[in-house]
Amino acid sequence: MRYRVLGGTGIQVSPYCLGTMMFGHVGNGDHDDCGRIVHAALDAGINFVDTADMYSAGESETIVGKALQGRRDDVVLATKVHFPMGEGPNRGGNSRRWIVRAVEDSLRRLGTEWIDLYQVHRPDHTTDVEETLSVLTDLVRQGKIRAFGCSTFPADDIVEAHHVAERRGLQRFRAEQPPYSLLARGIEKRVLPVAQRLGMGVLTWSPLGSGFLTGRYRKGRVLDLSSGRPTLHPGRFDPAAPRTAAKLEVVERLVAVADELGCTLPELATAFPLAHPAVTSVIIGPRTMEQLRDTLKGASVSLDDAVLDRLDEIVAPGTDIYPPDGVWTPPALTDPALRRRPVVSRSAV
Repeated sequence: MRYRVLGGTGIQVSPYCLGTMMFGHVGNGDHDDCGRIVHAALDAGINFVDTADMYSAGESETIVGKALQGRRDDVVLATKVHFPMGEGPNRGGNSRRWIVRAVEDSLRRLGTEWIDLYQVHRPDHTTDVEETLSVLTDLVRQGKIRAFGCSTFPADDIVEAHHVAERRGLQRFRAEQPPYSLLARGIEKRVLPVAQRLGMGVLTWSPLGSGFLTGRYRKGRVLDLSSGRPTLHPGRFDPAAPRTAAKLEVVERLVAVADELGCTLPELATAFPLAHPAVTSVIIGPRTMEQLRDTLKGASVSLDDAVLDRLDEIVAPGTDIYPPDGVWTPPALTDPALRRRPVVSRSAV
């Protein structure tokens, strides 16, 4: 594989990153089998592994730590912090109090003395970004992490964080981890251009569009909802739903392009994000060894301008056919109280 530099850090990473969200009871609970998947990925040239503390409530980190014993020095290891890890109001978020505790927990589960890329999993507007950058800078100076980044941050939050870091003399986010696929191209509007201007690395997730770009779900066919993501979110796979119908229409057109190229739809889908000059690495998240092998076949697929022009005609640049699963939503859109002035009685005026 041709390795790429991650956001000016000097760290060389493979164009594919092994994502481990499906390791543990949420996906594959066989620790030995997951370990074999990790070793197969490393043997294929992947040197970048991504996990998070909240994946299967820490089980994924434990699996990855076991699998990397004896091979840790050869791997760029990334994990994340933010989501709640237990009961209580202070067992999650982006505060100094929580991050100091969470990084120690991750180091213990991973069985390592350092984390190469520590990522803030989502924004937290209850915490001043200076607070978050300050503790992350301290962790770099302590040698517990080598660099830090953010995941699924809006472009304006990324810019604000960089301005605060510069103004306060703190280290800055070196990478962003957003969703990106042929069905979800929204980050092409602002996030990717901002990342390029700021010299950030970008590792994208969900290249298979939450399963719709696997070829498993096709228009006019009975959809198998007995396993995988449909069991978790059946409503998102209802063919009668307008968004599902729109995705299935696009899939048919993309299958035709893949057939002409002589590749599969998943191979086309995983090759697409790497064609963007802002993207450093694409996260692939296999649950089985077969899925890993099928995904790696796409490593040899390259897309020329003519093919990319056709893809632009099917899904316009910067367009989301559906809102990507797991994307952060600003509190102002979810909490009505943030959009409404308190009602003041006339007698109080």
